[in-house]
Amino acid sequence: MFNIGDKVVYPMHGAGIIESIEEKEILGEKRKYYILRLPLRNMKVMIPLDNVDTMGLREIISEKEVEQVIAVLNDDKSKMPQNWNRRYRANMDKIKSGDIYEVAGVVRNLMLRDKEKGLSTGERKMLNNAKQILVSELVLVNDSDEFSVEKLINQSIQ
Repeated sequence: MFNIGDKVVYPMHGAGIIESIEEKEILGEKRKYYILRLPLRNMKVMIPLDNVDTMGLREIISEKEVEQVIAVLNDDKSKMPQNWNRRYRANMDKIKSGDIYEVAGVVRNLMLRDKEKGLSTGERKMLNNAKQILVSELVLVNDSDEFSVEKLINQSIQ
């Protein structure tokens, strides 16, 4: 169970801070919800407490783990399917997992592919979404700003 003030990651949305835990009645059913504020997207999300495990909500990584994320970004591009549809689905599964290392791998691979061949509109949207998820967590871990984290990501991928 998380507490108010905890910094957590909500897969597919990014990192945020739990602002409150409230009981709400929705569609005639009373449930407790985490109210999560996502600073980068300036959004609030309600997450039912009884669904936390299935949704993959997790604590943000530690400062030590940031070095591992940078190492993933520094790695060479990993093997990806040539078929656009298969590549898209594989990348989407990695993003949905909520694993920051998988998300970092998607960002790295798509940024490198963009430099080599360019990206389709769908893959460009996916890259932007994955990058936002990555940036949102690193901003909260390092207590820094979005611009600095984006610069760090761009410098890490060569």
